[in-house]
Amino acid sequence: MPNTKGVLNGYRVLDFGRYIAGPFCGALLSDFGAEVIRVERVKGSEDRFTTPISDEGDGSMFLQMNRNKLGFTLNPMKPEGKQIILKLTETADVVIANLPEKTLEAMGLDFESLVKANPRIILTSNTAFGTSGPYADRVGFDGVAQAMSGSMEMTGNPDQPTKNYAPYVDFCSASLAAFGTCMALMERERSGKGQRVQTSLLATALTMTNGLVIEQEMLNRNRVATLNRGQTSAPSDSFKTKDGWILIATVGQPLFERWVNLMGEDKWLKDSRFKDDLSRGDHSEVISQRMAEWCAERTTKEAIKELDKARIPVGEVLKANQVVKEPHIEARKLFQEVPYPNLKSPVPIVVSPLELSENPGKINNRAPLLGEHTNQILEELGYSEKEISNLRDKRIV
Repeated sequence: MPNTKGVLNGYRVLDFGRYIAGPFCGALLSDFGAEVIRVERVKGSEDRFTTPISDEGDGSMFLQMNRNKLGFTLNPMKPEGKQIILKLTETADVVIANLPEKTLEAMGLDFESLVKANPRIILTSNTAFGTSGPYADRVGFDGVAQAMSGSMEMTGNPDQPTKNYAPYVDFCSASLAAFGTCMALMERERSGKGQRVQTSLLATALTMTNGLVIEQEMLNRNRVATLNRGQTSAPSDSFKTKDGWILIATVGQPLFERWVNLMGEDKWLKDSRFKDDLSRGDHSEVISQRMAEWCAERTTKEAIKELDKARIPVGEVLKANQVVKEPHIEARKLFQEVPYPNLKSPVPIVVSPLELSENPGKINNRAPLLGEHTNQILEELGYSEKEISNLRDKRIV
């Protein structure tokens, strides 16, 4: 039987993150047992209200990013607020903050300040461009990193560079930050010392496009965008069926041979245009045209059934309103229905994408209401009821 105890039980994390790159790192840690305190502005931080889905303004992204966390409000710019940060830091193992360097210093969240309060503290931070170089003080979001990595130029068509709708750079940066945090905790077990863990959106985005950049630098290919049609193998494209769309992706000779057999185009195995992946990518328009003709004669269900039987990777292009009830997604219980006070029905939140057989991640609690656990945490730090009331009157918490 799996162990019900989270692998990160006993670790306390202070999450000063905003939007995705910081908060999703905290969410991943919380899924596996860490106690994560979400620290936000007294009136609520801006990401609490992004893409609102309730009359009170609760944001859809906030509910995903902040499951399992305790809610704490704080004004860290006032002296009393800074004192609370120091007290919290003394009790914590990790501080997460995807904020510019100067903002960290102004809030007293820079590593030098934190380590004075707790030599074992780990500061996990994410910036747009890193903390060195000419752009160190610039701010940026996921799309900026996509633009500067070469990804936008290769997405869409040559006349319109296109950002990916899903903020993959943010999510990947957060995942790397969680990975780095766990490594820092492992090292601390040996050395007893904390350290700083850093990620940046630009470095993450460049990791994704490195193969493209290497090819360009070495071979000067000057590729341009071709919508969904792949350029280094084929068939790899989206195709319209009688009643929808599918996407297939093939890489390598065995897959191409299976596809050729399915199409009844045996002669293509001897055609020099299709001798290897790169050659097929260079002539992908021809291959995509043949595949498009085949798909146009079939429904989505029929096409997927035949392609799957031939062991060719294929997936239906789903609309947002089809995702939750897709049979495989539903069977695997990849969404968990999580009730939230301001909503009439439960929120479908994706469970942890990481699976451990002995210590599985869990969504045990919904995202916190604004400041829901502030009094509880302050009491743990030794503040009296009168002191807490005074801090509230001053808008410190």
